[in-house]
Formats: sequence, C-alpha cells, structure tokens
Amino acid sequence: MKKTSLLVIITVATLLFISCKENKKQQIVEPVQTEEEAHESEGVLELNNGNLWMANIETTEGIQNMTKSISNFKDTENMEAYPELKTKLEAEFGAIISKCTMTGEAHDQLHNYLLPMKPLFKDLAAEDLATRKSGLEKLTKYLSEYSAYFK
Repeated sequence: MKKTSLLVIITVATLLFISCKENKKQQIVEPVQTEEEAHESEGVLELNNGNLWMANIETTEGIQNMTKSISNFKDTENMEAYPELKTKLEAEFGAIISKCTMTGEAHDQLHNYLLPMKPLFKDLAAEDLATRKSGLEKLTKYLSEYSAYFK
C-alpha cells in the first residue's frame, strides 16, 4: 500500500509540476518599453505643415557641435582615431537628449530625427577602416539634414 500511495503522490506531483510549467509558457509577459525604445518604433520624420519645426537652442547647438567635430576630424585613415570621435559624438548626442525641453509634436519629430542617428555611431567602431569611413560619411550626411526639418 505504501508503494501505491507513494506512486500516486509522485504522479500527482509530476502532473502538477508539468501543468504549472505549461501555464508559465503560455503567460508570456511583454517587456515594458523605455521611452527611447517607444520612440524608436514610432513615426516618420515630417515637416510642420510644410514649415520647419522650432527646436530648442541646446539641440541646435548640439547638432552644430557634432557637425564641427566631424569637420575637424582629419585623421580618417587612422583606425585608432575613430573611437575618440565616436565618444565625442555620443556624448553630444546624450547631451541633446538630456537637455531636451521640447514638447508636443515638435518634440516627437525631433526624436524621429535623432533616434535613427544612434545606430550610425556603431559603424565608427567597426572592425575595418572602410566601414568606419563609410559610417562617418553617413553621419555627416545625416547631420546635414537637420536644417531641412528644424530651425
């Protein structure tokens, strides 16, 4: 009788364990998005009914500082020079984000402009010089588009 009771207890415990495990698989919890991740999955950059958006001065200065850092970067053939530039650009990018005082649709459009820039920094740390140079060109072109959307 002890063997039968023990076998029943083990069987029930096993079934409960498997059943609980199956329930956990079905209850997938979606991760909470950060504000930045939510913005990354959002809209397309567009004008303000054909007009430029008004940006805060810190943003415009930050974009100008990034553009100046790239313009002053002359060591394009030196692999070791790119990490310092990348660090400067990322710091300026972070400052733009942290000093953002814009609100409403202008704010949303600014983030639609800024966030696609973030992956462009990765190319500046690529394993080969050609990718680093190409990344620099892409970033230069992207920064030049700021004035087409913001004043």
